[in-house]
Amino acid sequence: MTKAELRRAISEEIATLPDDYVAYSDKGLMLRVTSLKGFVSARNIMIYHSVKREPSTLEIAKAALSMGKTVAFPFCYRGGIMEARVVASLDELRPALLRIPAPPDTAPVLRPEELDAIIVPALTYDNAGHRIGYGGGYYDRYLYGIPAFTLGLARDWLIQDALPTEPYDIAVNCVVTEERAFCPTLPKK
Repeated sequence: MTKAELRRAISEEIATLPDDYVAYSDKGLMLRVTSLKGFVSARNIMIYHSVKREPSTLEIAKAALSMGKTVAFPFCYRGGIMEARVVASLDELRPALLRIPAPPDTAPVLRPEELDAIIVPALTYDNAGHRIGYGGGYYDRYLYGIPAFTLGLARDWLIQDALPTEPYDIAVNCVVTEERAFCPTLPKK
């Protein structure tokens, strides 16, 4: 399958997930992420704002704020350009590009090298940490060369054995589901 065909097929599968599974998955994801060493030790975190049936990130963001972390959300420009803009409260978020809530354009910017952890959105991930995103290339451009700990949120039902990749695709360090966390790109100790 091509990436476009996979996006379509996975989107259709996401639409059929039972509501009780989605709620269970969201709760499990929040508990796993907020106890993950790379999250707990991070001072500056960028978290995407979930939309539709994506794994929910708002409780994770609230937990990060309550832990005293600096929390940023993506602020996107047309053409695949993205910045990490800091919020002190989720109340600051407003619909922006593609109607996805984002900080105001006056919010402070964290440089990519200042980020300790980035939660990366996707339709799904595979066992190697590769993802099928939404096709805009924002995160692949942003993540290139950044040393931050990256993690992807996924529903366990949707994890794939392997996904097609391109040379510019960047795998995340860890994938977290409601059932498990696996870190295929972190060095083994």
